[in-house]
Amino acid sequence: MPSVLKFGGQAVFLAAIAVVVGYFSASPRYHQIPEGQSQIKLAIQHGGARIEDCRKLTTKELSKLPSTERRPITCSRERVALTIELSIDGKVIYADVLPPTGLSGDGVSKAYKKFLVPAGHHVIEAKLRDSKRTDGFDFDQRIEAELKQWQNLAIDFNAEQGGFLFR
Repeated sequence: MPSVLKFGGQAVFLAAIAVVVGYFSASPRYHQIPEGQSQIKLAIQHGGARIEDCRKLTTKELSKLPSTERRPITCSRERVALTIELSIDGKVIYADVLPPTGLSGDGVSKAYKKFLVPAGHHVIEAKLRDSKRTDGFDFDQRIEAELKQWQNLAIDFNAEQGGFLFR
């Protein structure tokens, strides 16, 4: 008889734990984004143009190099910094110059930012300069989006796919 009571007590205890876990898995409700708001996430990981163009070495320059380092073309490692700008409804919410990573300044430039905006209709414009030019932008994309409450809009960048990707 004691084993029946022991198993019955364990069943009641485990059922109580299951009820508590079940309640807290659905209540209280939690939202990472406040009510009436949407979130825009900007993620950039892109390498800018090289600061100096690649050039062909002369035969005299090649002869001065050790035989293991003789390449007909030499390229600088350093890259230009990216200039980025994000506007919503004509108002700039993010503008920055992203330096290249790496000890020699030869890596990609990176940015990851989150912005809370009111839910509703918005005109979003993203611009990026990754070349040596001093004004204007190399990539400029504008979309109109209807953002719902608690929606996440991701903005990514891929030059091979045409620039900014809105998902």
